[in-house]
Amino acid sequence: MKSDIMKKGVERAPHRALLKACGVTDEGIERPFIAVVNSWNEIVPGHIHLRQVADAVKTGIHSAGGSPFEFHTIAVCDGLAMGHDGMRYSLPSRDVIADSIEVMIRAHAFDGMVLISSCDEIVPGHLMAAARLDIPAAVVTGGPMHSGVFKGENVDIISVFEAIGKLKGGKISEDDLKELEDCACPGAGSCAGMFSANTLACGVEALGLSLPGCATAHAIDISKLRIARESGKRIVSLVKDDVTARDIMSYDAFENWMRVSMATAGSTNDVLEILAIAKEADIKISLDSFDKISRKTPHICNMRPGGVYTMLDLDRAGGIPAVMKRLRELLNLECITVTGKTVGENIKDVEVIDDEVIRPLSAPIHSEGGIAVLRGSLAPNGAVVKQTAVDEQMLRHTGPARVFESEEDSIDAILNGRINDGDVVVIRYEGPKGGPGMREMLAPTSAIYGMGLKVLLVTDGRFSGGTRGPCIGHVAPEAADGGPIAIVEEGDMIKVDIPARKLDIVIKESELKMRLRRWKPRERNVKGYLRRYAELCLSSDKGACMK
Repeated sequence: MKSDIMKKGVERAPHRALLKACGVTDEGIERPFIAVVNSWNEIVPGHIHLRQVADAVKTGIHSAGGSPFEFHTIAVCDGLAMGHDGMRYSLPSRDVIADSIEVMIRAHAFDGMVLISSCDEIVPGHLMAAARLDIPAAVVTGGPMHSGVFKGENVDIISVFEAIGKLKGGKISEDDLKELEDCACPGAGSCAGMFSANTLACGVEALGLSLPGCATAHAIDISKLRIARESGKRIVSLVKDDVTARDIMSYDAFENWMRVSMATAGSTNDVLEILAIAKEADIKISLDSFDKISRKTPHICNMRPGGVYTMLDLDRAGGIPAVMKRLRELLNLECITVTGKTVGENIKDVEVIDDEVIRPLSAPIHSEGGIAVLRGSLAPNGAVVKQTAVDEQMLRHTGPARVFESEEDSIDAILNGRINDGDVVVIRYEGPKGGPGMREMLAPTSAIYGMGLKVLLVTDGRFSGGTRGPCIGHVAPEAADGGPIAIVEEGDMIKVDIPARKLDIVIKESELKMRLRRWKPRERNVKGYLRRYAELCLSSDKGACMK
């Protein structure tokens, strides 16, 4: 065992004495040391219940003959950070989380770890650490929140964001907004649709690091604690069998993750997360990998925000095992998982319970998957759009650029009626380096949707998993790196053709080159961690993680 270096032999008597100060017995010292990496706190709804989940994991570890030790990582709520400078810290927090886990695992010579998280950047931070450290690992995601009910309809946090635009457009009253605010988020869990956190949870299960059913087992459902307990047992077996994280996190397993994400029209943030995690695992995945898989993967789950179904609907239909059963002919079935079995063995006896929620491959919602990667004169290194959430009439569009240097400037223009149907809202200097931190543009996209505007939005920032409509993000190179988005001028015509995967600025090539030559970097006074992140981060087409 790796922990033997810290606890075996006469010279380790001081170490054993310190362990005994923590209440560890001689018998406990002989057992595998398992880190329970929790991310509980009292301000993130997706994490407020994770103490109970961790307790269940520890019970499972004890029963299987391991010694659990719990420690915590930070967790940012993207919803609470949205629309202000706090959002600059969300994506960069992945690297802080991964680094802190590395420090704790290496310093204390753990034999294995169970990672417990729910929300947007905590899950990938944990997975980056798993890939980097390459010790036995299992992941327990905290589970979705139930939907709220407002005037007889299911609602969630995105309903509230979009209601601001509806209020400005005179579609609802302030009393309606208050009533919605009070009921949209009824308790613990990650937000109820196929938004970023739940997209990631589904991806982790498809990857093979979570037990079947984990992603859709809801936060307040007792099945979550049963899965947590069983995960505690499984990690001890993984340690004994020396099955490490990278044994599971193969290229083929990542491909399974991408297939499931495309079939369920998951968040565009999945692109950033997979690129960053794969980098830690020394696996080469490019932006084009997503587009290639999307073209060959039908969209079979019509999930919110682009569709109508919630995570509870998906769970009742059979969850991710049922989605994978539908996708069987497209998956790499020989990949091993934390169950100790292969993907094919895991889904052998699975049944799809609801053909409307999880459609047959022969009757998809769309013939292609959720995400498309665009390129062109405005995005030479690529841009990303959730194509299945775009109305058919906006799949191809040409319109005048309305240029904004920040999210705040754009939302002011949108809410105060200065944006017209047909416009192309361009928000720049919101990329990984230029933000810094690559904020999500949920406030402007929700306002646009809520107000019923027919516009295109293009940014070097990113989007919430709750964004819907013609919203193109991750434009690379970003403005801060002197990409073409930096030289777009008010009124320039922007042309998008999503089926053709094109995003262009409609000006002469000579004009484009002249503007690029004249461009000068924008100076910003950034301090603290964000300064380090801005200096060390990769571009969005490389995952926006630190070098």
